[in-house]
Amino acid sequence: MNKHKLFLLNPGFHDGNEGPYFCPHNAAMEGLLKYVPELKDQLEIVYVDFVRPRPPIVETLGEENQDSPVLVLDEGTTPPDNARLSDETGRAFFLGEDEIFDFLHQHFGIMKPHE
Repeated sequence: MNKHKLFLLNPGFHDGNEGPYFCPHNAAMEGLLKYVPELKDQLEIVYVDFVRPRPPIVETLGEENQDSPVLVLDEGTTPPDNARLSDETGRAFFLGEDEIFDFLHQHFGIMKPHE
């Protein structure tokens, strides 16, 4: 069985001559992986560099969808109605920690963030 693929940015990146930085949105995903460690076995986690283009994401979702964090659904999964679709590749995905948290809660039954 293939896994959903979670793309995260490598921490400690530079933006021009400034940094090192971490992305707070990606850090939220890292926190979830600490809280729910079994997700590491259920997802394929791919780390990418901050600099664009981000080839692993571009190959999967196209040039228009390089933001991170992004969860790309396995091609064998029927995407829920709220999934985004790549115009270039047709792949279903969720962008940003809120969309990803919601999908993981619905799909895997993990805890969800308190509002």
